[in-house]
Amino acid sequence: MSGNFDERRSERGFTLIELIVVLVILGLLAAVVAPRIYDKLAKGKEQIEKIQIKELESALQVFSFEVGRYPTTAEGLDALVRNPGIESWKGPYLAKEVPKDQWGKPYVYRCPGMHGAYDLYTFGPDGVEGTDDDVCSWK
Repeated sequence: MSGNFDERRSERGFTLIELIVVLVILGLLAAVVAPRIYDKLAKGKEQIEKIQIKELESALQVFSFEVGRYPTTAEGLDALVRNPGIESWKGPYLAKEVPKDQWGKPYVYRCPGMHGAYDLYTFGPDGVEGTDDDVCSWK
C-alpha cells in the first residue's frame, strides 16, 4: 500500500516551492538579458535613422540638381513628394510619402541650415533637441 502512495505522489506535479524557484531563475535571466536586447534595439533604431537621413539627403540632392536650390524651410520635405509650385520640379523624389522617424515624429528640416546648406535631423528617442541621442545629417 505504501508503494501506491509513492506512485501517486510522483504524479502530482511541481510543488509551490519548485515553481517559485523556476520563476526566480526566469526573472534573473530576464534581468540579465533584457538590458542587452534593449541596447541592441536602440542601436538598431539609430542605424536605421542614419540610413533614412542619407536617403532623404539623396532626394534633396536630386531636387537641388533639377530645381537649382534646396527646398525652403516653408516648403519642407513635402517638396520631395509634391510640387510646391516650382516650374522645373520633376519629382516626386521619394517613392512614398516623407517618412516619420523611428519614434513616429517628423524630421526637422531647415534651409538655410546652421550646419550647412540645410539641417536635417531628428530629436531621437527622448524627443528633446540638442541632446546626445539626436541623429543629424551633419554628424
